[in-house]
Amino acid sequence: MVCLHIGSSSQLVITAPDAPIDCLITLTPINIVQAAADLIWSPVLRGFPDLNIALSEGGIGWIPYFLERVDYNYRRHHAWTGQDFGDQLPSEVFKERILTCFIDDKFGVASREYLNMDRVMWECDYPHSDSTWPFAPEDLAVHFDGVSDHDIDRMTHLNAMKHFSYDPFSVLGGKERCTVGALRASAAGHDVSIRSVAAGNVGQHASRAVDLAVPGRS
Repeated sequence: MVCLHIGSSSQLVITAPDAPIDCLITLTPINIVQAAADLIWSPVLRGFPDLNIALSEGGIGWIPYFLERVDYNYRRHHAWTGQDFGDQLPSEVFKERILTCFIDDKFGVASREYLNMDRVMWECDYPHSDSTWPFAPEDLAVHFDGVSDHDIDRMTHLNAMKHFSYDPFSVLGGKERCTVGALRASAAGHDVSIRSVAAGNVGQHASRAVDLAVPGRS
């Protein structure tokens, strides 16, 4: 298993040297799309049939179009580009070998019929600024309206347990101790308030903390 972090690619996406940092943050997932293209067209996946690669924090909403595009490209150009996937399409190789991960991607979850749901995993990215912690369960629940329990279980824990050979239930003393309620109860007394430690941002972060304190978010 090889894990590629968000931002992995042949180049860093920077629109201009003086562009706001928001541009870089917005476009960072595009880097992992570039990495996916590099991987699918390189001989690596075909040369190492047991190799699995995880695109950490890369999101999943871009995948349906990406798969459509690589197959379109392959059908029309492989005769002169020299690509040979045998009896498979590039999209099939991607679905078999690539693990995909998302933090907040409602569109991607809604597009799950185009994905291999045995290889999609959710993550909260604690403690980075992009993290949905400490309200990850509430934020994630918005994505799961109409989603089957089977798909929810696969995305939230079963796929990660399978592909990374990890059983958190045995570590924490049983499945009943791994629910949101149980984990929050075990952390009782710990300060999880959102506050700024940077000069000049106190007002901004304090406002965010008040916003997060609304009913239903605790």
